[in-house]
Amino acid sequence: MTELIAQTPLYGAVPRTIGQTTMTEVDLGWLTSISPYAGRVPAAGAALKAAHGMAWPSAGRMTGKDGARAIWFGRDMVLLAGPEPSHDLAEHAALTDQTDAWTTVQLSGDGAEDVLARLVPVDLAAANFKRGHTARTQVQHMNGSVTRLGADSFLIMVFRSMAGTMLHDMERAMASVAARG
Repeated sequence: MTELIAQTPLYGAVPRTIGQTTMTEVDLGWLTSISPYAGRVPAAGAALKAAHGMAWPSAGRMTGKDGARAIWFGRDMVLLAGPEPSHDLAEHAALTDQTDAWTTVQLSGDGAEDVLARLVPVDLAAANFKRGHTARTQVQHMNGSVTRLGADSFLIMVFRSMAGTMLHDMERAMASVAARG
């Protein structure tokens, strides 16, 4: 009998370092979209805080910490990353498991901003896009999400079906930045 083994979208392809920039695949744990029912954003925020200890993020922001984050994912929508969602949230919001839908990488190192400048139509300069800021945007031609984790560190998410394309596009941008230096 064949034994099936679960693999991540970029299994065996990363980590990848080109120049001073490194791309690694990140396992965020459970990924659950939380979409409050009409008029229930405050109640969903209170339930999120009570159950998982993090505030409902404002537009373009992330709350929480490594292992348990709430990432703004659109108008009145949050992506809970890390813990299995509390059943108490279901009273106030529609919960949808997104765990297998996304490919997530961390891009870090000197030049990470320059790499993303070639791929993302958002000003990610530290003066404008600080730690904890997030954007739903295009990553090259893919729909995605970019979140600043630190001075030279970003969390990038695209749909799982685009993992190979993201790898290709990131490698080309990383090589372009490395060739400058």
